[in-house]
Amino acid sequence: MNKSKTITIDPVTRIEGHAKVFINLADNGEVASAGLVVNELRGFEKILVGMEADRLPLITARICGVCPTAHHLAATNALDHAAGVEPPPAAKLLRELMFMGHLVHSHSLSLFVLQGPDLVLGLDADPAIRNVVGIVQANPELAKKALRIRSIGQFINEMIGGRGTHPVTSVVGGITFTLDNEKTAQLRTWLDEALALLKELAPAVKQLLFKMVASHPEMLTEWSTPSWSLGTVRNGTISMIEGELKAIDETGKVMAEFPTHEYHSNLVESVIDWSYMKQVHFAQKGNLHEYRVGSLARFNVAGSYGTEWADSECAEFRKQFGTPAHLTVLQPYAKLIELIWAVEYAIQAINNPEIRGETRVPAKYLGGRGVGHVEAPRGTLFHDYEIDDNGIVRAANLIVATQQNYTSINRTIMQAATSHVVGKKDDAALLNAIEFGIRCYDPCLSCATHALGTMPLEIHVTHGNEVLQTIRRQD
Repeated sequence: MNKSKTITIDPVTRIEGHAKVFINLADNGEVASAGLVVNELRGFEKILVGMEADRLPLITARICGVCPTAHHLAATNALDHAAGVEPPPAAKLLRELMFMGHLVHSHSLSLFVLQGPDLVLGLDADPAIRNVVGIVQANPELAKKALRIRSIGQFINEMIGGRGTHPVTSVVGGITFTLDNEKTAQLRTWLDEALALLKELAPAVKQLLFKMVASHPEMLTEWSTPSWSLGTVRNGTISMIEGELKAIDETGKVMAEFPTHEYHSNLVESVIDWSYMKQVHFAQKGNLHEYRVGSLARFNVAGSYGTEWADSECAEFRKQFGTPAHLTVLQPYAKLIELIWAVEYAIQAINNPEIRGETRVPAKYLGGRGVGHVEAPRGTLFHDYEIDDNGIVRAANLIVATQQNYTSINRTIMQAATSHVVGKKDDAALLNAIEFGIRCYDPCLSCATHALGTMPLEIHVTHGNEVLQTIRRQD
C-alpha cells in the first residue's frame, strides 16, 4: 500500500527572496496538491504609514534590491495622481529611459544569470556546476556578452536615476535634472553597444531554450496554464509606465480595460493559511478568475511592441506558438522579445528632441488618494496611498507581480511534479524541474535580494509525523 507523503523543497534557489515548495502525494502516488510557501513577511504597507509622501519614491525603492526602479516609478506615478499634476514630456521620456535601463538589467539577470545555467548546461547537469560560474566555464564568450549587456542596463539606470541600485531622481511632478550633451552621447554609445550585443545573444538564447525543451517535450504538452492575462497598453502597443490596463481571457477576448485607479474594482486579494503572500484574482460579474502578469501576459495583451526587431520576433513567436500563449516554458522567449524592445525603445527615446526640454512642474498635495502602477519586469505593480492635507501617508497598499502570478506558479509546480516526479526515482529531476518552472516566473518573493554562496536544498518525504525520506544537496 502506498502511503501518502509530502515532499518539501526548502529553500528554492536562484530566485529573489526565500521560499520552500511542498508537494502532497495521495495514497495512489499522484499529486494531490502543491504550492510555493513564502516564509518572509512583507510589512512595507505598515512601514509607510506616517511618512511624508515626498519620501515614498526613495523609501519604496528600498523594498527590493533587484527591482528598485519599478517601485521608485510606481511611487512617483501615485504621487503625480495624488497631486493632480501631469509631468512634462521630457520628464516622461527620462522616466521611460530610466525604466528601459532597469528592464535591460533585470531581464538580462533573469535570462543569463538565474535561468541561464538551466539553458546553457541543461536541467540534467550537476547542480554543483549549474550556476553562473558554470556558464562562464562552459561558454565564456556568451557569458562575457551577457554580463556586459546587464551592466549597460545598470549604467543607464544609474545615469538617469542618480544611483545604480536605489534611484533618487524621479519626484512628484517630474525629474530632478536635465540631460546635457555629454550624457546624451554616452547613452547613445551604450545603447548602440547593447543592440549589437543582442544581435549575437538573441539567437543563442532561442537555440538554447528550444534545445532544452526538446530534451523535455512534456514542457510543450503538460506545462500549460491557461488563464487571463493583464498588461498595460498605450496607443495599441506595449507600455511600461504609462497607459491603461487591459485584461483578456484564455481565448484572447478582451474582458476589461480600465485606468490605474480602478484596479481595486477589478483585482481581489485573498489570504491563504500556509503562506505569507496573498494571492490575487480578477473579479468580474461575481466570478474570480486566475490571471497572469509579466512578459508573457504583456505579449498576450499588447498585440505589438512598436519597434521593428521586437515586432518581427513577436510575429515569429505567434507563427510558432499562437496567441494567447499559455506554455510556461515560453516566458523566457517573451522576456527576450521585451529585452530587444527595451533597447530599441530606449534608442527612440534618446533621439526624441523632446527629451531635452523642461523636466518638472510644481506640485502640492491637497489630501486624498494617489494610485500609480508600472509594468515591473516581473509584471504589473500597484502603489496606492491615502495622503492627508499635510502630505502625510495615512494608508498604503502595494500589490506586487508575484502575488498576481501566485496561482499560476502553484499550477506549474503541480505540472512539473507530475511530469518529472511521479513514478520516477531520480531525485535530481524533482529538484531541477520544479525550480526551473518557478524561475520561469522570475518571482520576487519578499522584494529582497539574496547573497551568492552556498544554497542548500532539502526535500522531506513524510507520512503524518514520520519522515520517510530526506534528500539533501549543497551547491
